[in-house]
Amino acid sequence: MSKRTLRDLPPEALDGKRALVRVDFNVPLNDGAVADDTRIRATLPTIRYLRDKGARVILLSHLGRPKSGPDPTLSLSQVLQTLEKLLGAPVEFIADLAAGAATTRRLPRGGVALVENTRFWPGEAQNDAALARQFADLGDFYVNDAFGTAHRAHASTEAVARLLKPAVAGMLVERELRYLGDALEHPKRPYVAVLGGAKISGKIDVIESLLPRVDQILIGGAMATTFFLALDFAVGKSLVERDKVDLAKGLMAKAGSKLILPHGAVVAPSLERAAEKREVAADQIPPDRAVFDIDQATRLAFRGRILQAKTVFWNGPMGVFETPPFDQGTRAVADALIEAGKRGAITVVGGGDSAAAVHGLEEKFTHVSTGGGASLEFLEGKQLPGVAALDDA
Repeated sequence: MSKRTLRDLPPEALDGKRALVRVDFNVPLNDGAVADDTRIRATLPTIRYLRDKGARVILLSHLGRPKSGPDPTLSLSQVLQTLEKLLGAPVEFIADLAAGAATTRRLPRGGVALVENTRFWPGEAQNDAALARQFADLGDFYVNDAFGTAHRAHASTEAVARLLKPAVAGMLVERELRYLGDALEHPKRPYVAVLGGAKISGKIDVIESLLPRVDQILIGGAMATTFFLALDFAVGKSLVERDKVDLAKGLMAKAGSKLILPHGAVVAPSLERAAEKREVAADQIPPDRAVFDIDQATRLAFRGRILQAKTVFWNGPMGVFETPPFDQGTRAVADALIEAGKRGAITVVGGGDSAAAVHGLEEKFTHVSTGGGASLEFLEGKQLPGVAALDDA
């Protein structure tokens, strides 16, 4: 998708104007404080650019899934202190949407305001036009810098972008579209995709979309056990989607030699009995054990294929990475991507659990997506409403 970006707007369109910026501050909280500020830091380039150009910056975001109306435990006021610290500037909080327009007009040039959780108002998830008009009253132009919510047609992501013009992509969304778009349409070759995670069902469309584009797809995680079952391998007590076995057979037939499965697995009786782990061949999984990671032979084989690539896209862990020692496969893939990047490869991490697995190492990759579901839907070739509503380039 070729969309206008913030940097396409001339200086006079920014100076003194109110920039309504949709960000993704849906961050984890711990006792009312931000536990992980990754998503906030990801929006700083856009916010700082606008402030430097003299714009008045008004931030919109959701937080969590409030069931009905305001919920103090999901108030964005809890994000304020972290945002102010990262910006090094005060941020005004707009709790009352009805009075918000007057507040935004009083902001000084370079001033910043944060609006209360967009999901506190009825109609956000329904893409309500009336609510979108209230949001539009807060600004003079619209910037979407929340790729993680771009796959949802909500009032603050889609309807408002059709009302408030110009409507452009922020720097984070621009990066997402560039790197994910290049991975789809203009990859440097060889192009290797690494897919993991718990279920094949969540990656079917991604696999089918990537198959004609990639040179190899490396499969790990619990989803690999469904492919094992499709090969008539025993899978013991492993997590497996038995109703997707025929689908796995069809994907393997279509993919041919492009689809690479693990040579073996790390198995154990349970997560709690990790001390009893051992490595087995893919066709030798004992009936009383479950697969929790890829084995050393697979880690080395995957590393070799990744290091030969010029483009690598990775989405999904290779095992239960939250529970050591079953994080070794995921760590090995991360290390291989970092090494491939040093050798000149484009390395894109596709959000979700993969992004969590490389937390703190983001700068070692070409791009780490902030949108789990959005990045997958983009790679599936689906239209993202929050992007489609922006002005065409």
